[in-house]
Amino acid sequence: MPGGAHTSLRELTALRYQAHGFSYLPEQPVTSVLSGRKRSRLRGRGLDFDELRHYRPGDDIRTMDWKVTRRAGTPFVRVFTEERDRPVWVVVDQRRSMFFGSRFQMKSVAAAEAAALTAWRVLGVGDRIGAVLFDDSQCQLIPPSRSHRSLMGWLERLTRMNCALSADSEGSPKALEAALEKLSRRIGRDGLVVLISDFDGWNDTCHNLIKSMRADNDVIAAIVSDPLERDIEGAHSLVVSDGHYQLRLDDGSANASERFRADFEHRLTTLTHNLRKYGIPLIPLDTATPVASQLQRKLGGQSSSRRAAR
Repeated sequence: MPGGAHTSLRELTALRYQAHGFSYLPEQPVTSVLSGRKRSRLRGRGLDFDELRHYRPGDDIRTMDWKVTRRAGTPFVRVFTEERDRPVWVVVDQRRSMFFGSRFQMKSVAAAEAAALTAWRVLGVGDRIGAVLFDDSQCQLIPPSRSHRSLMGWLERLTRMNCALSADSEGSPKALEAALEKLSRRIGRDGLVVLISDFDGWNDTCHNLIKSMRADNDVIAAIVSDPLERDIEGAHSLVVSDGHYQLRLDDGSANASERFRADFEHRLTTLTHNLRKYGIPLIPLDTATPVASQLQRKLGGQSSSRRAAR
């Protein structure tokens, strides 16, 4: 059963059969976290309606919208955007800060599952999926591909990275920045980036890198957290460690609990606000429940007849 301290290739592969009922497309039900997100110019394959505009000499008369023309008293045409394949990059955080969990599973496991579910969803509709896998000591970039073999290859790498995590792992404050820098040199244009992290170590450089990528690509962020990071009230005999030293915390103080909660909410609100300025939605994921059900609930679901879902 999925969950726990580490994941396995078998578990990530089995998520293939749960990769449904959610979509990263701009068109979303009103209950979706992505509801209201602006449409991208690049949305899949085929033709898709983009806008209505005034008729210009040379326009194909077959695109004339006669109903709007009659109502407005002036010619209007329907403009369609040619849809093409869009490469999707999933960026997966497996640093020491992710090796934490007080409920169903570790944050690192939740991130790995979210990445696998995204990959199976994208591959299932025939689009390309690539990955940037990083921990505190390494960053691996796998170019987007429709190959099932390629996906299985980087899921195996992700599993090894996940299983190598322990409380003794050495942290690196620049690992997130380095991963985004590596992707920024390869991403090109007209792609989709799905960043899955706890955003520990987020700084101005990370902000500027995401801003730059967003100029020519779609970006969606998923922040992974544990309930104990939000609220320590009710927890007892808390002991925190940096891998070398331990400190026992007195959680009996209501003021301490409130300050802890306020600090987390402030960081989350600030991150949400900063990303929203560039049209980047932030999807909250937690360690308390299976990730598949969270994605299905928060992304609002998607009709199976929609081939362009991703």
